[in-house]
Parts: sequence; C-alpha cells; structure tokens
Amino acid sequence: MILGDASPASPAAAAAPTHRASAVTIDAIFRRLVKRRPDALALVDADNRESFTAGEPRRLTYAEADRTVVAIAGRLRSMGLPTDAIVGVQLPNIAENILTILGILRAGMIVAPLPLLWRQADAVAALGRIGAKALITCGRVGAFNHCQFAMAVAADVFSIRYVCGFGNDLPDGVVPFDELFNAPRLEPAPLLERGGHDNAAKHVAAVTFDVVDGGGVPAARNHAELLAGGLAVVLEGRLAEDTNIVSAIAPTSFAGICLTLFPWLLCGGTLVLHHPFDAGVLIRQRRQYGCGTLVLPAPVAIRLADTSAFAVENPTCVIAAWHSPEQIASAPLWREPGSSLVDVAIFGEVALIPARRDISGKPPRLATGAIVVPQGGPDGSVVAELMRTDAGTVALRGPMVPHHPFPPGIEDSGLPYFKIGPKGVVDSGYTCRGDTLRNAIVVTGPPVGIVSVGGYRFLLRNLQDAVRRVDGAATLAALPDPVTGRRLIGNATNRSAMQAMLNAAGVNPLVVAAFADRSGQDVSAA
Repeated sequence: MILGDASPASPAAAAAPTHRASAVTIDAIFRRLVKRRPDALALVDADNRESFTAGEPRRLTYAEADRTVVAIAGRLRSMGLPTDAIVGVQLPNIAENILTILGILRAGMIVAPLPLLWRQADAVAALGRIGAKALITCGRVGAFNHCQFAMAVAADVFSIRYVCGFGNDLPDGVVPFDELFNAPRLEPAPLLERGGHDNAAKHVAAVTFDVVDGGGVPAARNHAELLAGGLAVVLEGRLAEDTNIVSAIAPTSFAGICLTLFPWLLCGGTLVLHHPFDAGVLIRQRRQYGCGTLVLPAPVAIRLADTSAFAVENPTCVIAAWHSPEQIASAPLWREPGSSLVDVAIFGEVALIPARRDISGKPPRLATGAIVVPQGGPDGSVVAELMRTDAGTVALRGPMVPHHPFPPGIEDSGLPYFKIGPKGVVDSGYTCRGDTLRNAIVVTGPPVGIVSVGGYRFLLRNLQDAVRRVDGAATLAALPDPVTGRRLIGNATNRSAMQAMLNAAGVNPLVVAAFADRSGQDVSAA
C-alpha cells in the first residue's frame, strides 16, 4: 500500500496511523506509484468500449498515465482556471475518467464528478450551486450526445467558462482533450498560493452530490476524508500489494471513488475498467488480466455467484456495493469456494461501511461504535463511528464523514444543504432497528421520501412534480426491486409522447424509462 515512502508487503500489514495518512494527498500517492512502477500496466479499458463510447480501448502504463495527467493539468492551468476552481466531470467508466480526476487534482483544483445519467435539470442545479468553472465530458455515451448536453448546461450555469471533451467530431466551442494523450511532457504551471493551513491533504479535493428532504445538496471532502473511505475498503478486503482489480463501479460518487480509484492507488496494480454491464466481457477481463479483486454492484455479484462465474483456481475478493443497504440483511449466504465477499453498506454520500463475511457466509450485522478495519485485526484503523439515533436512524461520524457544509456560508442561504450536527455527527436518514445482544443495528429502510434506483438517489416528490408538470394526469411510483433497490413505474395515456416530453425537459433517463410502452420496450432516445 502506497502511503509513505516504504511499500509494505500488504495493505493489511501497513495500516497507517491516522496522522500519517491524513497528511497524504491523492496526487502524492499516484506520483509515488509512477516512480515505483513506471512501466507496469496501470489502466485498461473494456474491450467493448466502442459499443458504448468513441475511441479504441486504452491500455496505459503508469508512466503513460502520468504524462496524460500532467497534460490535463497543464491544459486546465493554461485555460486560466484558478487554484481550487471546481471542475465538473461526466464520463463513463473509462481510462479518461480516472485520468481526468487525477489531472484536476494535479492542477490544484477540485473535482465534481456527475452521475452519468444526469441530464440538464440535475446538472444545472448541482453545478450552479457550487459555482463550477468548467465541465469535462465526451462526445457520446450510447446514442446520447454528451457534448451537446454539456454545452446546454454551460449556457444555463453562469459560472461555467469552458466545456471540454474527449472524442472526435466535437461541437464548435468545446475544448478538445483527446490530443493530450500525445502531448509532450510538460509540467503544469505552479500552483497559486492557498490560504489557511499548510496541510494540502486538508484542502477540499472532491464535491459529490447527495439527496436530502429538501433536494440535492453538495458534499465536499478533503483528501484525508476520501483516503479514510478508500482505506476502509482496502483494509477490510485484505487486498494485496500490486493486485489487479476489475471494477464495474464508476467514480461518480464518494462510494465510487472509494471503491474504484483508491483500491487501485493504494495497491498499485492494474485497474481494469468495466462499463456496466456485460457479464461475458467482465469474466473475460478478469481472466485476461488475472484480476484478484472484483468490484461490483452487490445484486450483480450475488447473481454471478449463482452462475459459478467466480469458480477459478486463484482466490478472489469480491467487493459488493450495496447502494440499498437495507437489502443486506436478507441477502443469501455466500458459498463460493476460494472467494471472499466484502459487503459495503453505502449510506448515500455520508459514509460507507465495509464488512467481510466470515466462514459462515452470513451477511454481517453492523456493529455500533468505532468501525475498525480490518475487523479482528491486531492493528486496525478507525475509519468511522456508527450509532443509532433516538429517532431510529443510522448516524455516522469520523475520518471519512464530511466535516464542513459546502459551499462556505450555505447555512445562511435558505437552501437545503448537507447538515453536519454537533460533534460531527451526520444523520443518514436510513431507518434501522437495534440488536442490543450483539451491540449492532440492522438497516431496515431508506430515508423517508427518497428512493434509490441502481445507485441513483431521488427525492420522489420532486420526480412526481416533474412528471405532473409535463402531464397533469400522469403518475409515477417507486416499487421494491431485488436488483436495483427500487424501480420507477409510470403511467400516462400516451407513453411515447410522455417519454419524448420528459426527454425534452432534461429529466433523468430512469424516469423516462418508467414510461416504457406496455411491451416493456423503452421507446425513448435516452
């Protein structure tokens, strides 16, 4: 694991003291990897990349990745963006996504990853709230033109000065980034002075977006808080140094960053990216690159286990992301020989809690109090503290939980914001019941009024209002679903016309798909 100058044999053996980890930036971790393994394979795209976005699959060594990171950082600085400028990123799960995040951080700026299915209404509201200065995307994902979409967003967000894009045939006005892969190595301009404390790891590195009762809110984290979340996953997974990882989770949220970016950075192997979802491609990637770790949505992991997809000679760690943590209690036993399972309970943008299943294969209970990883290890690291509120909800605090509302002064704006209570406690809103015999809790439901569909969180009444604005007679409901947590079901007299109008209004494609025709086929362009 790469935290200091030394490279211990395994992350579990190198659980870093809090003071040591909290002084390290994400860029510093990457730089040390480049120095240690310049010619090793760093990033690999899925071989079916051209089926969902432009460009041949990329394979980059650490040295090649670093050269591109430097070029991205240099381009951003040459565009006149200041230190700590917020840069929005909306890209599929490809090498450019990882490199862009690292390039923004190398430039001394703040990355704001956007979920891929966000459309104009969501993006404008989010980027306008945080004063983003630029938006980086790509030409297309599937049939959707993301550059045209980004230009429309920029027209509605006064602070955005630049739209940048990867891919060919970009619209006029979009700053091309593909050429940066072939740029000569040039160090970016020196960072401007930052005010405040000298510890660079205490500066905001990323802003992600959560949903609360009042609507969408930004949640900002510094390098140390992000590192605490990533460290939790790596230590609980007992991931070995230089292990190869295949991930089907894009780094578009706090959980996505912790589950994909940090296992790669902290272990220093090859990160094989999978754009969800093709089981045949995933299995082929895993075998071709000898991936000892798989990062998957939990329902996908459970279903793949039923097909014996993990039955290979080498032991495998499967890291399962539960975006609907209330499903963990009813999850089936894990009985895959040679494969361990780490359940990761994700509480929106508040925190995540990884828990490795023991030999019984039973889903774990979440113990209250300090969350120490790895569980049962002699020298564990405290990454969070879990508690049950008097209202029967899950609350957390600690190293990975945001400590300050964002942007500064938001508390006096009258707008909804990410609320941090006394002593740093954040109420996730997830309901739970106590298990006093085991000093644990069982998550029983999502926050009231909020639905999670495949990792996307919505305030249901906002969706229903958006639907009624298009068609006053249309209805939208959320029903339980064993795979996605919830699924949206819509009803309208003319479903095809309803989908077209929702698309034109810039509504999330998951809402549009809720009005698919009665044969089950989605007739929208989304």
